[in-house]
Amino acid sequence: MALDKKKQYISERRVARKLALIAIYQWQMTDNSYQDIYLGLQEDKDLSQDMKKADMAFFQALTKCAMEKTEKIDAELEPFLDRKPEHLDQIERAVLRLATCELMNQPEVPYKVIVNESVNLTKKFGADQAHKFINGVLDKVGEKLRPDNKE
Repeated sequence: MALDKKKQYISERRVARKLALIAIYQWQMTDNSYQDIYLGLQEDKDLSQDMKKADMAFFQALTKCAMEKTEKIDAELEPFLDRKPEHLDQIERAVLRLATCELMNQPEVPYKVIVNESVNLTKKFGADQAHKFINGVLDKVGEKLRPDNKE
């Protein structure tokens, strides 16, 4: 893959993660359907522009996973949390669910990339020091789900 194509691919995935985080957060807050949230993103001027720059198949896979496999995801997270998932900050919970979906279902994405992208999303959208919590939890979840893939 040429360098420019690789950069574009990484950028499309990064935008998809951001949109998936927003969608998962909205779903947690409203319990709206995937379709309603997707349409809402399209109706938002800025987010609809992001959708044109995103890997939408990746967005869909991450978002639907978080919505459809919540119990399984939360069960993977719970041993590494100091409280129940439902007591987490909504952004932190959405980031953890998003990253856990990616760890479980996207083996082509390196474990450390997922952790790093999640930390960056948390720095952008989360509470002041939340990224440290996210990093610690995801490092442990990643080691459990991908014991042979720490790169």
